[in-house]
Amino acid sequence: MNPRRRKLLTIGHSYVVALNRRLPEEIAATGEWDVTVAAPARFRGDFAWHTAQPAPGERTTLLPVPVHFGRRIHLMLYGSLLTRAIRNTAWDLVHVWEEPYVAAAAQIAAATPAQVPLVFATFQNIDKRYPPPFNWVERYALGRADGVVAFGSTVASVLAQRGFATERTRTIPPGVDIARFAPDASARADLRARLAWRDDVPVVGFLGRLIVEKGLRIMTAALDRVTAPWRALIVGAGPLERELRGWGERYPGRVVFQNTVAHDEVPRWLNAMDVLCAPSQTTPAWREQFGRMLIEAFACGVPVVASDSGEIPSVVGAAGRIVPEQDADGWSRALTELLCNPSLRAEMARRGRDRARETFAWPVVARAHADFFADVIARRAAAC
Repeated sequence: MNPRRRKLLTIGHSYVVALNRRLPEEIAATGEWDVTVAAPARFRGDFAWHTAQPAPGERTTLLPVPVHFGRRIHLMLYGSLLTRAIRNTAWDLVHVWEEPYVAAAAQIAAATPAQVPLVFATFQNIDKRYPPPFNWVERYALGRADGVVAFGSTVASVLAQRGFATERTRTIPPGVDIARFAPDASARADLRARLAWRDDVPVVGFLGRLIVEKGLRIMTAALDRVTAPWRALIVGAGPLERELRGWGERYPGRVVFQNTVAHDEVPRWLNAMDVLCAPSQTTPAWREQFGRMLIEAFACGVPVVASDSGEIPSVVGAAGRIVPEQDADGWSRALTELLCNPSLRAEMARRGRDRARETFAWPVVARAHADFFADVIARRAAAC
């Protein structure tokens, strides 16, 4: 006789985009859970409005919910449809992919029946002290939580500093689609030809927001010191763009900027790179929380050189090269070594691909979530 499949409700504003529902889809694929995904019926993203719609072949049940104050995520509240869904169904566990300090966290914590285990997720890896009412919201939400998924070891450390029981925390990374993000020689050749780069000069790449914290000034200063042949591909937008374009004008034909790239197109741009730089710089108010571009580069077989900011060393492990944040000479040496050594790039590409497959592939990440949810349920049952 097959055991009963547990009923999971997972809630998050990012689920409005079907691509962001990969975690619940993979949890449903285990065959152990009936999964309902609650998402805003309509939500304003960074560049456009999104409407929650089922995708062909989805294993989960999508529950679109009207939201209030959706233009400010800290204040956003879900409509009463979600409250009724939480209270009127016998869920085995409610999972919330919202930070515990936002208004929706308190709303969901209050709506979830006391007998139903509740799990939050967080990327926060700085011990921030929020002003009222957000500090009250966080205290209430974490006080109600039976578990928290920490998206990194630095996140887990912050939770411990705040007194959240370590046995109720599980460190699990975000995931990457290793089928979509994969080495692609054809895409590499096509894109480089489109950029009129038909030679074998190695390409140093960056993918992300063009802001000071992402360390682009360190990267450009390091490239200024590199005497080996190189090209640079900078994918992203932000306030440093004008400054960076001014730098690029000093290297005509060698530096390309691409402002907007749809997520479906990111693998093509990564495949055009020979090295990905992630020179993030810690500030009093910020340190790198994870670095999704790192695991996407790993999956595409692109060697990674990254700083030691925040969670980066744990993400990279032994698969890439870590350079101290402010060590400009160290960055120049690391880039020179990789640009001049194709065999080293090939070995790092292999290690990165292995790390993506073994640690960050979505089925691996979903399995870790499903196991944690089962442990939370068992711990709650044992305490009763």
